[in-house]
Amino acid sequence: MTSPQAPQSADGLLRPVLSECWDSPQSWTLATYRRFGGYRGLPKALAMPPDDVIALVKDSGLRGRGGAGFPTGMKWQFIPQGDGKPHYLVVNADESEPGTCKDMPLLYANPLSLIEGMAIAAYAIRCSHAFIYLRGETVPVLRRLHHAVQEAYEAGYLGENILGSGFDLDITVHAGAGAYICGEETALLDSLEGRRGQPRLRPPFPALEGLYACPTVVNNVESVASVPGILANGKEWFRGFGSEKSAGHGLFSLSGHVVRPGQYEGGLGITLRQLLEKAGGIRPGHRLKFWTPGGSSTPMLTEEHLDAPLDFEGMAGLGTMLGTRALQIFDETVCVVRAVTRWTEFYAHESCGKCTPCREGTYWLVQLLRDLEAGKGRMADLEKLDDICDNIFGKAFCALGDGATAPITSSLQHFRDEYEAHITGRGCPFDPAASTVWADEPSGAAG
Repeated sequence: MTSPQAPQSADGLLRPVLSECWDSPQSWTLATYRRFGGYRGLPKALAMPPDDVIALVKDSGLRGRGGAGFPTGMKWQFIPQGDGKPHYLVVNADESEPGTCKDMPLLYANPLSLIEGMAIAAYAIRCSHAFIYLRGETVPVLRRLHHAVQEAYEAGYLGENILGSGFDLDITVHAGAGAYICGEETALLDSLEGRRGQPRLRPPFPALEGLYACPTVVNNVESVASVPGILANGKEWFRGFGSEKSAGHGLFSLSGHVVRPGQYEGGLGITLRQLLEKAGGIRPGHRLKFWTPGGSSTPMLTEEHLDAPLDFEGMAGLGTMLGTRALQIFDETVCVVRAVTRWTEFYAHESCGKCTPCREGTYWLVQLLRDLEAGKGRMADLEKLDDICDNIFGKAFCALGDGATAPITSSLQHFRDEYEAHITGRGCPFDPAASTVWADEPSGAAG
């Protein structure tokens, strides 16, 4: 099988890489993975010094695909060497962000891309035991992962003396208990150690004191699954995708009021307009009203941002984040206040309660938003929302607090008149049944 080519097609979408084999029969098996070029990267990595592997990933420009966008190679480089402690690699597969659905399809259809990437990453950071922390509700994905790990052991890609290199690696698959907070890396580590999942104060950072107080790298599924292609095809191949500062390919989840919702893979820097062309556009007879670029914890955007590049710099320039590339699309039938209220209810429910700003702040945000949605609010409540968000943002132990404020502050920026209409009109002017979004759900999260 020849390696995937990076040139961009005329419509801006690129040839699938991680998703190339998804439609193949038994795509999750080792035979299919090899047929699509799998396990060409690991032998190359094992023939290189570990530091050279880190340098290659760093030079490729790969940035974390879990939301923050931190350079992956740099994160690996932070692990101290010669410290006499075990080193650990932990893959964060606790995908729980409302609207996000990229890691689970990847693990279900092509889990061996992650297994190979983990072997390369573990070799680079001198790790002999790695973990996958999976969202526990996804039992079919758990079964596929166990099958993939077993096949890798049987083929000599895991275990002792991998491919005769002298490198040993064991992988443990751990199913979480369904807490959104465990998507935060330090809460995940606490949960993995058998404790209640709550964020840790930092410093120390996981690179120095992570799992079992030892140096630990925590990476997103897609970040690690992207590594084999870099080793197999080279850093210039990877840089052929994406933009100058946001290199590589990525999975984009389109949901909501689109004709063909689903997963679309392309280079970072593609626009929502280009993705909508592939997805058949907004449902017939309607127009785009607002959308999230990276899940509900990223500030929302509007129709005027259709041509903004979906990369780290492009989104930051608009005051939002690329996040998990969960593009939730809403048309003009959706009440912004109602949507934001549902998201905020989710964050209040999922707050671990460890820090006061998030625990108390999200509770009061929900009370205010419910009153506003029901037409019981006052104009002063809008300032109160801003004030509470200001007291949460940047003051919580982890990013859950910041994420909870994002839909509120951005919706007030773009749709303040809609909030005011709920107050002056004593209720919501929208028909919930017309939107088809959460029409039968009194509360809960999107996605």
